[in-house]
Amino acid sequence: MLDADAPRPPRAVFELGVPVLGICYGQQVMMQMLGGRVGRGDGTAEFGRAHIRPSGAALDLLEGWFSGDDDREQVWMSHGDHVAALAPGFAVYATSPGAPFAVTADPARRFYAVQFHPEVHHTPAGRTLYANFVRLAGFKGDWTMAAYRDEAIAKIRAQVGDGRVICGLSGGVDSSVAAVLIHEAVGEQLTCVFVDHGLLRQGEADEVVTMFRDHYNIPLIHADESELFLGELEGVSDPEEKRKTIGRLFIDVFQKHADEVGNAAFLAQGTLYPDVIESVSFSGGPSVTIKSHHNVGGLPEKMGLKLVEPLRELFKDEVRALGRELGLPEGFIGRHPFPGPGLAIRCPGEITREKLAILRKADAVFIDQIRRHGLYDEIWQAFVAILPVRTVGVMGDGRTYDYACALRAVTSVDGMTADFYPFSHEFLGETATRIINEVRGINRVTYDITSKPPGTIEWE
Repeated sequence: MLDADAPRPPRAVFELGVPVLGICYGQQVMMQMLGGRVGRGDGTAEFGRAHIRPSGAALDLLEGWFSGDDDREQVWMSHGDHVAALAPGFAVYATSPGAPFAVTADPARRFYAVQFHPEVHHTPAGRTLYANFVRLAGFKGDWTMAAYRDEAIAKIRAQVGDGRVICGLSGGVDSSVAAVLIHEAVGEQLTCVFVDHGLLRQGEADEVVTMFRDHYNIPLIHADESELFLGELEGVSDPEEKRKTIGRLFIDVFQKHADEVGNAAFLAQGTLYPDVIESVSFSGGPSVTIKSHHNVGGLPEKMGLKLVEPLRELFKDEVRALGRELGLPEGFIGRHPFPGPGLAIRCPGEITREKLAILRKADAVFIDQIRRHGLYDEIWQAFVAILPVRTVGVMGDGRTYDYACALRAVTSVDGMTADFYPFSHEFLGETATRIINEVRGINRVTYDITSKPPGTIEWE
């Protein structure tokens, strides 16, 4: 907010006589533009879980909040700057230890502002806050996923016409929902291309091909391009270079298969809104790039294809709801997310075939443990990262000098925020023992308990 090129809305927004809700940066913009002040530093940065308490009179925006025994609500914070002085007409309605202006409002003008993020899973009562604001704004709130499905199909038909489409299928929820939706819209004009880049989990290629061919009557090309990808990634350790190399090779592979399909005019992808937010502003604005996503940023002109991205404005929980609307099996919809770059971003440092083989085995053990204990559906995403360090160990009478690995398991709904899953020490000990005993090449196991923010779910 304090940077010279920080984006601001037109001042006319505050002169329309309509309710306005400012969230996090939006709160700071409102205060700065309406006569308050935003500051930086002073130890008021907050990232992750926080608890707010009411202060002052009741507020219609917060109806249904603070109803528990301890008179507080959990929220999710992600801010460095903070409101230092309120704009005229505003009052404080809730505070946290790091945010003395956690909820502010000017009820007379129907201006509301919160420092936390009500839109994410880890603000449990956030949905109630949004429902209150929708009511205050005079909307009915009668939108349904069935309506989105019909609207998306109409848009796809209008965009594609009688053109042919190739879809980059990973076997994950996003690309598969996109493929089924597009197939419903244009039928046999769609061909799916499943690229095996050599960075998949153990047995995943066979699982994806079998699952997709068993459930859907959609033409599918299985492209084994592992030698191409692993050859290009040899010696690469920078995470952004990994992502961009994989993205470039995906384009090359799709170009080749577009030529084979013949007259393909469109490339379909399962790009989601969180991918867009982390890569580039949805509106083309100056948002910060957190990490490049191989499916965000457009296509080179030489490819001659136009993008079809029907999920680009959806979050993961909405994609799953759309999948149910389309009739996809529940067990399939509930699969943990798997990133497009695959194990490349779970292998910090240089990628080698040896490290990938170790990682696959360790990951398979971890997921098997989660399933054995009946925890799979409680966890949003779980995986192993192999670390670019070796540690000294002792096995039997011998010294080892092998890799360390990190277990990662998080709870989330949309991937925008995440918190670590609270495994018992018994589970972690049992899992570490299995990995060290069953996976040659690992002699130390750690558990990553970082939330998002400040971390990301994946390691790279």
